[in-house]
Order: sequence, then structure tokens, then C-alpha cells
Amino acid sequence: MIGRLQGTIVEKLPPDIVLDVGGVGYEIQLPMTSFYQLPEVQGSVLLYTHFVVREDAQLLFGFIDRQERSLFRILIKANGVGPKLACTILSGMSAKQFMQAVMHEDITALVKMPGVGKKTAERLVVELKDKLKDIEAPLHSYVPEGNIEPVDVAPILAPVASSKDEAISALVALGYKRAQAENAINKVLTDDASSEQLIRDALKSMV
Repeated sequence: MIGRLQGTIVEKLPPDIVLDVGGVGYEIQLPMTSFYQLPEVQGSVLLYTHFVVREDAQLLFGFIDRQERSLFRILIKANGVGPKLACTILSGMSAKQFMQAVMHEDITALVKMPGVGKKTAERLVVELKDKLKDIEAPLHSYVPEGNIEPVDVAPILAPVASSKDEAISALVALGYKRAQAENAINKVLTDDASSEQLIRDALKSMV
């Protein structure tokens, strides 16, 4: 089990990054709530991770703090919820917002997430309401103790894409249909917005 990784970000393509750890590049997918808190490329970061092994893939998910990872692990144990859907849920609302929605049985808020229908939302409330009491609240972001020494590595060159294209691709990767993603991005599109800002604004508009 890979529990945490500390290294230098060499590529950011939301919701994924490549993290250089001692010369090894780890591909990691993060919920957008964690992605927003990352430093720029060449910045150093510590991530708490969860490693998923499937017959067709090995996937690594990263989180800025332990509590968000704890919530992710509780989510994927719920009936009908896999890692991708859990990551999508934690991208559409903060961990605190999700916990409040479950505790207050707010089905309307939950069904706005892609892949979460009414039955799934109701099941999440029933299965998770008691389990979420074990997670500390409010959730706080991880603040590193001391400075993390940067690693001198060259950034990985990725094909140049517009902020709009990157934002649409990120939403599709999170489970939204392309037409839905394009519509949401077009509604919040501005000339100077970064892909991360477009994603943030689009997700807010859909919640």
C-alpha cells in the first residue's frame, strides 16, 4: 500500500498530475477540491494516497489531507460507489459539504453529482450517516512542517491545450457527459480564466 508521497509536481492536467519522487514519476488523480490547493508545476507537495488495484488497471488517488482520504475510503465501501464516482463526488462538493448533505439527508444536493441518482443518494445517506461521525470535522488542509526541498527536474512537456479544452476534458474525466461539460464551461468561460478556475466555477454552477 502506498500511503503517502512527497515530491515535485512535473505535470498538471486536471484532475491528474505526475509527481516526481526520487526520479520516479507517479501518475495520480485527485479530487478537484485537492487539486485547487496544489502548487504550480515544479512546486513540492505531500499527498496522502490510496492505491487501487483492478484486473485492468492500477490507479493512484491523492489527497491534500488525511480526512479527505478517509472520506474517500468510506465512500468506496458504499454499495455502488467506485473510486471514480467517489472522486467525482469530492470534486463537486467539499468533504465538509458532502458530510453535511448526508447528515441532513439532503438528497437534492447529492443527486446533482454525475452518476448519483435518487436511489444511490438515498443509499449513501443510509449507509454513511453513522460512519461519517468518525471523521473529524471541520476538515482542514494539510500544512507541511518545515520546507520541502524542491527537486531539480525538468517538467514533462504535454500537448498545448486551451484552458477551455483542459477544463472540458477534466469534467469528462470526472464522469460528466461531454455535452454537459461543454455547456457548463461555456456558461462560465472568460478570456483570462485558467482551466482550474473554469472547472471550479463550472462545478459550482452545477451544484
